[in-house]
Parts: sequence; structure tokens; C-alpha cells
Amino acid sequence: MSPSFCSGRFSVALFLVISAVPISYLVSLERAVPSTHVFSYHSSGFFRECAKWDDVGRRFLVSFMDGGGIGEVVPSDDGDIGALREVTLVKDADLAGNASLGIAIDRDRNRLLVAVADLLGNRYSALAAYDMSTWRRVFLAELSGQSKEKSFADDVAVDARGNAYVTDAKGSKIWKVDVNGELVSTIESPLFTPRGWYNNLVALNGIVYHPDGFLIVIHTFSGLLYKIDLTDDKVTVVEVTGGTLRFGDGLELLSRTKIVVAGNPSAKLVESSDGWRTATVTGWFSTGMVHRIVSSATVKEGRVYLNHIVGFGSKKRHLLVEAVF
Repeated sequence: MSPSFCSGRFSVALFLVISAVPISYLVSLERAVPSTHVFSYHSSGFFRECAKWDDVGRRFLVSFMDGGGIGEVVPSDDGDIGALREVTLVKDADLAGNASLGIAIDRDRNRLLVAVADLLGNRYSALAAYDMSTWRRVFLAELSGQSKEKSFADDVAVDARGNAYVTDAKGSKIWKVDVNGELVSTIESPLFTPRGWYNNLVALNGIVYHPDGFLIVIHTFSGLLYKIDLTDDKVTVVEVTGGTLRFGDGLELLSRTKIVVAGNPSAKLVESSDGWRTATVTGWFSTGMVHRIVSSATVKEGRVYLNHIVGFGSKKRHLLVEAVF
């Protein structure tokens, strides 16, 4: 059996953090109405780490941070009036208790890739792949192995050949898993560990594959942005101007020259005109829901939506808020 975290312990820990915030302030934040379009949905859990739009299935796919699993949220055809409903698609008994975190759709192979981790103990990391028609598991690649070193599989990207790249937010490395679910290599670099222990509390996080053959990766606590050439695994730091990317979380590729960095207290639009040797922060957007914690971004029909980790209320209401830069 894989090591797992107790979802109850995590829920209590996060509840204590949130409860330390004055109730009146939380109420005022909850009453605030975002200025852009919002999809809201009722859920079976309080914590949803990642949401991605499935343009073929016409649905949002969401990952269950508390206890693991995958759900779908299908927008209605009548203008999305009222809260939508989350339906559970995957509850993998072999991974029970672990967190399902970053997800990526492998459209060519009709698969959903899911980063899986032991949230509190950091003793187990894996990548699971599921067929998006049957929701049967295609493979489970255990990444942490027998190592005693702590790890945390946080996010995943997939290239044109079906290779997956999983960030380790604890161990500052990237695992490469081939199309058959075999762990084939690990990308490591001194650049992944900036100076200062405080800069490495949460390390490599959001990741995207660029069609020109490289990865773009965010280092959360330092705000560093990396470009990784997949021909030789060469790592370079992207020179970013116009603002900081500190506390950046999930990434979403909008085009060859634009990415969205989901994070707190605001999401950033970042652009590059030289193949991501350098980049500039050109836009900012805050949902105003800082207590819900923005964690990922996705694109639905040309519009960017930000996922928030925390749901509120007896029906565990979650929000996907449109970001306009």
C-alpha cells in the first residue's frame, strides 16, 4: 500500500489557518462579487487543486486535493444560471488518501494525467493516467520509489509524443515518464535551488510544454521562471521584467508567446518575443477571493478561468473566475 495522508488531518489544519482570519473579513470577501464571469459549483469536498477545460467533453475536469480523485463540472446550456454540480469520475482505491493535484489532458491519447502526492508526509509521489472515455486507469508510475528523500509531485505537462513531465515541489526536480508509464529520467539543476531556505519551501510547481520543444516551469517561492530545452535538458532562467512572479502556482500556455501564471494575490499575463529567453509581465488580474487561494488556470473558448482551492459553505461551493488582463 502506498503511504497516504489523512484527509481529516489536512482539513483540520487548513480550517485552523482559515479560522485565524477574522470572521468579519472572510464574510466581506465572500460577499464581494467578481467583476467577470464566474462558474460556481457545489462539490463533495472543500479542496479542489486544479481545473482544466475539456473542449471535447464540454466540461471542466477538477482534481480532489482532499483524499484524491477526479470530478467533472458540466456548464449548462442556459447561461449557467445558478450553481453547477460536481460529479465524481475517479476514486482510485490504490491511491486512497493521497492528494490528486495538477492534471493535464493528453488529447492525442484521450488520457488524463494526474500528479499524486502524500500531502502532509511527502513520502509518496506518483503519476496516474486514466482513459477519458472509460475512466479506467491506464498506468500508475510511482515516482518516489524506495527513496527516503521527501518528494511532492505537484503538476504535470505532456509533450507531443506522450511523455509526461512531473514537477517535484519538495525535491526540486522534474520526473520524465514515457507514454507507457515508465520513469525514464530525472531533470535536475543547481538553478532549481535558489539561495535562501525560505525560497525553497515550495519549489518547482506549475509546468507547461511549449510546442517548440521545451518546458516552462515556475518556482513558487522564489518566482523564478525556467526554460528547459528537451533536446539536452539544458536549464536556463528566463529573465522576467515588469513584475514579480513570486508565489506563482499553475501555468497555462495561451500561445507560443503568452502564458498565464496563476497565483496569489493576483494572476499574471507573461509575454515573450524571443523564444522565452526573456519575458515581461504585461497584465495582472485579481479575483478578490484571496481567501479561496488561486491555484491553476485553464482556457475555455478563448477565455481564461482561474481555479480556487477552497470551497465554502455547507454545499462546498467552488468558483472558477474569468481572468481579464
